[in-house]
Amino acid sequence: MAKRNILIACLSSFFLLTILGCGSRQGSGEDGSSNTIRVEGSDTMVNLAQAWAEKYQAETAEITIEISGGGSGVGISSLTQGLADMANASRKMRAKEIRRAKNEYNLDPQEFTVGKDALAIYVHKDNPLEEITIAQLTTIYGEGGTANTWAELGITVTGTENQKIVRISRQNNSGTYAYFRQHVLDDNDFKLGTIDLSGSADVVSMIEKTRGAIGYSGMGYATDGVKMVKVKLDNDSPSVAPNAANVINGTYPIARPLLIYTPQEPTGAVKDYLDWILGQTGQTIIEEMGYVPVK
Repeated sequence: MAKRNILIACLSSFFLLTILGCGSRQGSGEDGSSNTIRVEGSDTMVNLAQAWAEKYQAETAEITIEISGGGSGVGISSLTQGLADMANASRKMRAKEIRRAKNEYNLDPQEFTVGKDALAIYVHKDNPLEEITIAQLTTIYGEGGTANTWAELGITVTGTENQKIVRISRQNNSGTYAYFRQHVLDDNDFKLGTIDLSGSADVVSMIEKTRGAIGYSGMGYATDGVKMVKVKLDNDSPSVAPNAANVINGTYPIARPLLIYTPQEPTGAVKDYLDWILGQTGQTIIEEMGYVPVK
């Protein structure tokens, strides 16, 4: 019995130490430093995150930065469990996610705006559509929306089956999905039959191959095979192109911040890396990748 009690006590101590160790990955040294920084999250930001990591590692050889996508929800989930040092997100953390991090893992997530993006509306390059209103997007994508053909929008798209609109969306763990649902659909559900894809690049790639398709993704994913249409708040508003100037001046209706979360106030290597991202080199890379720097 004594041996059994000792074994239980040892296992309990090991479990407690494991939980405490997983509470944050912001470094193993006394100053919060570590040789590896784990970054997870937004597919919108994954190419940007990779570009940052490659440049920073070239300048700071002793640091390894591991990048993975999966969507903002995936990154935030890992962060709130203390399994990631940074979470890239194209949406804000929800109140319940913050509560979970604090109550279950004793973390205090910190938010940093590292750039800005226009959520672009994409169609095939040969689609004659030049502009679209928020109300038209709602009637295309929203539950109960009545627009199912391009003819209902007053245009003809050649090479389509009965002028059918092929709606391309993101999976629901995506921050881009959450932002579109909140700011375009007013938190209502998507119409059944929407094709949900896992990545930002996947959305654009499918639109390239599908004449009748429409979709949404970050403006940094534009290619020669697609067209970004102008967006209007309503019929009486001006149509605004998704570009850096219009994000900066606040006229593009569905612009959004690009965010990085840390599980607590950043220290050590994580703080150094975040400061670098917000510095001249990191912000220049944001611009080079087709997004809008915050400085």
